[in-house]
Amino acid sequence: MSADCKLKYKVHFEPDNVDVVVDEGANLMQSAIAAGVHINANCGGTGTCGTCNVLVKEGHVESHQTSKVSAADYKRGMRQSCQTKVMSDMVVEVPVESRLETSVLTQEKLTTAAIGQTLATGWRFAPPVEKRLLELTPPSLEDNASDLSRLLRCIEKSCGPTNIEVDFGAVNKLAKVVRAADWKVTATFLDNNGLRRLINIEPGDTRGTNYSLAFDIGTTAVRGQLLDLARGSVLAQAIDYNGQISYGADVISRIAQRGKPGGREKLQKAVVETLNKLIKEMVGQAEVGIDNVNHVVVAANTVMVHLLLGLDPQYLRLSPYVPTVSNPPLVKAQELGIDVAQHVYLYAVPSVASYVGGDIVAGILGSGIYQRPKVTLYIDIGTNGEIVVGNRDWMVTSAASAGPTFEGGGIKCGMLATTGAIEDFELKAKNGEPGLSVIGGGKPKGICGSGIINMAAVMLRTGLVSQDGKFNTAATHRIRQGDDGYEYLLVPAGESATGKDIVFTEIDMTNLIRAKAALYAGYQTLVKSVGSRMDSIDEVVIAGTFGSRLNIENAITIGLLPDMPRDKFIFIGNGSLLGARLISYSADLLRESRRVAAMMTNLELSERADFMTNYTAAMFLPHTEAGLFPSVKIGGVR
Repeated sequence: MSADCKLKYKVHFEPDNVDVVVDEGANLMQSAIAAGVHINANCGGTGTCGTCNVLVKEGHVESHQTSKVSAADYKRGMRQSCQTKVMSDMVVEVPVESRLETSVLTQEKLTTAAIGQTLATGWRFAPPVEKRLLELTPPSLEDNASDLSRLLRCIEKSCGPTNIEVDFGAVNKLAKVVRAADWKVTATFLDNNGLRRLINIEPGDTRGTNYSLAFDIGTTAVRGQLLDLARGSVLAQAIDYNGQISYGADVISRIAQRGKPGGREKLQKAVVETLNKLIKEMVGQAEVGIDNVNHVVVAANTVMVHLLLGLDPQYLRLSPYVPTVSNPPLVKAQELGIDVAQHVYLYAVPSVASYVGGDIVAGILGSGIYQRPKVTLYIDIGTNGEIVVGNRDWMVTSAASAGPTFEGGGIKCGMLATTGAIEDFELKAKNGEPGLSVIGGGKPKGICGSGIINMAAVMLRTGLVSQDGKFNTAATHRIRQGDDGYEYLLVPAGESATGKDIVFTEIDMTNLIRAKAALYAGYQTLVKSVGSRMDSIDEVVIAGTFGSRLNIENAITIGLLPDMPRDKFIFIGNGSLLGARLISYSADLLRESRRVAAMMTNLELSERADFMTNYTAAMFLPHTEAGLFPSVKIGGVR
């Protein structure tokens, strides 16, 4: 049968209750993506993670049993969606452990304002996009200069002598607008590094309707705010998973996906569709006309910026780790497929290096580290683990590849911090019986990053686990031999939402130790690179949505954070979105973002022998050098 005559089949996905029609032999995970059904796919569809499992309730598929699906589950219809082909009409259920749920994002949206702190000072509210009301002198036989000359003359009279660039889009509509408005118009200007650009012309006085969009494009989720530039306020905010997540949980998976046929275009389309969904939601919330949005600011890691702009990111992961661009030129947002007016430009916050992006520059800007004499350690805990050390005179930065552990990746029963995730842990009795706190209440589905940290710290303090991450098998009946070695039974199958035991294994503990060791070794290496010591740090700024859920005491206990006075730690919430918002409010801060990026010196940790030495030393709970953690008690003794 020819390609044009392939059989078509309908796939129905539950509980989303959506259908999609696909060709015979279509990949089941790709069919879910086409239907708008988000399925966990940490490895990007290579078949190595087992997070995309689905239950085939009706229909026929072409598949084989993999190591990620037990014989019993395979028999009842469980399949790895990325390794399965559609061969008939089907009904497919996405089980709770494979779903990407938005409830945690909704809760984050409600609490964003309470968490964040703006520490930058001395900036003035003067948005890079400004509206001016102009009243032109109508032409006459004595004064028949062109409409553009007349407009520029009025601008000079109103604003003083200034260099102005004029977009053709404004010129194209000029004749009609000025006459329809009886020569009284509002001109919209964009400050581009001190050079004014006339980007739009509107009839009448529209100065009260001047809005901007600020976005933090994360690898996992995209967060946006709609800003009122006339009044300096947040009108609406929205959050959703980055549509690219179906192509892999981390930036390396996304870069690999870009090498597949049409991969780069799919990734660019996925993130743009996410932005457009959020834009539609925010302008609807605020009842704002989309034509009144005049600017877009994006803060993101270097890979996300490349994929948004449609640039090839492959050289970011190859030594010597060179981006196509660090300080992207202004681009019309509409040219990228973003649903805003034709005159709107997108400003991407400049990056420092392949793995230190504009999201970190935005965080440094919003936290005000570049303004203060205090030596500050700035940490954005996540897959990339970006770190900055410095003050107003100097800054060094790097990314310590911590892997996906802090987002539940690489953990047998790990999951994102959404409904059903175990986020806190305590031992109620000496026999090791657990007390659990579950996001949203109800039956647990798995363990999120904060739960993993809290669990490890409690186990270390009570002697259930040794400093090398091995379980004390005599401590409690809940420690048992499992398929992957020793494991601690958190929740028996009958009490979980998945119908399976929820366990924490020795392998999970090892993965946590590796992740925290990478970060702590990163701190040490950066601090030592400038001839300083950890106890010389004046303050520690913790950024990121994960940081807002972090228990400082427990993070210090396992050696994730340095042991220092607790009042030195400051949470700023989402530093990336904070910086993007401030840039929208201040042309001065937009220019400062370029200066901040330029003053940051990047160190490639993978190329430094001392990093590997520090990493090896940190592969212990909390550390092989006990003197670095004097306040930590282990097994009930100091």
